[in-house]
Amino acid sequence: MFKERYRVLMKTIFVVDDSDTNLSMAEAVLDDHYRVMTMPSAAKMFAFLEKVIPDLILLDIEMPVMDGFETLDHLKNDGKYQDIPVMFLTGRNDSEVEARGLEMGAVDFITKPFSAPVLLNRIRTHLNIDEIIRERTAQLHRLQNSIVAVLADMVENRDKGTGGHIERTSVYIRILIEEMKERCVYSDEINGWDVDKMISSARMHDLGKISITDVIVNKPGKLTDEEYDVMKSHAEEGERIIDEIISRTGEGDFLRNAKLFAGTHHERWDGKGYPRGLKGVEIPLQGRIMAIVDVYDALVSERPYKKAFTEDEAIDIIMQNSGTHFDPKIVELFYEVKDHIKSVKDGF
Repeated sequence: MFKERYRVLMKTIFVVDDSDTNLSMAEAVLDDHYRVMTMPSAAKMFAFLEKVIPDLILLDIEMPVMDGFETLDHLKNDGKYQDIPVMFLTGRNDSEVEARGLEMGAVDFITKPFSAPVLLNRIRTHLNIDEIIRERTAQLHRLQNSIVAVLADMVENRDKGTGGHIERTSVYIRILIEEMKERCVYSDEINGWDVDKMISSARMHDLGKISITDVIVNKPGKLTDEEYDVMKSHAEEGERIIDEIISRTGEGDFLRNAKLFAGTHHERWDGKGYPRGLKGVEIPLQGRIMAIVDVYDALVSERPYKKAFTEDEAIDIIMQNSGTHFDPKIVELFYEVKDHIKSVKDGF
């Protein structure tokens, strides 16, 4: 009983190899130290990954159907699995093969037949490194989210008419993305997304309003054509500000996604939007999703120049603009989750 309880606390290691002998040898070496799960193929591994995320994967290179390189490529291109450290198992001593694996993201190579002490030491080293990296990464994410929250609050506090807009649109986006994943809509793009990071990026979509004068942002009435042109510049201003941050920090996916949300959420499916008049799938998916939730929230919110529409009226307007203002596929999903969407505003 004690051993079973202890095993629950152990790190989990997947061993993927088409040789029963190699699987048995690895299990014999590792079983007293880790929770070991053995699989004869990549297909079995991906099935297990739906239920269990391991701390490390030992992956054979030469396997039928899907070899180790192809398997590693799938792992590294999936947001759910890309951070799992992968160590290759190989019977070949080939520097070109090793260089290719390391370039693709493998953390190490173990030559078969492997030495028990070497295997254990290599695994222990990489798990310790990975734990340190994960903690540092978590700290960076907390810092990143704090900075985003401060910037979003600065934008929202300047715009007196949009209280709660950023929080509400964040919830709407999560609902839509989860539904898109469930129904495999734009799955080639969506499946690689880290939803939490994507939503955090989306919170910066109106960052460019920082550059717009308060006289225009808080005008208690309809904007003139000249004022509206200034207001529209917030999309490109948001891109410019985020580009400046990228140039200073070198930060990757998070800020690149934030830039897409900021710069493209006012584009239209029919090409009549701004700032570039992009049309259809020329518009990044981030912008097409944000366009719907941004307009919906504006419709159901009271502004100095208009009364709020009811949720049902706003949904009807979104539906009527399918294929003109909005991506029809996303509008269809929006309608499917409309009851969930309608319930959000009650919480603010």
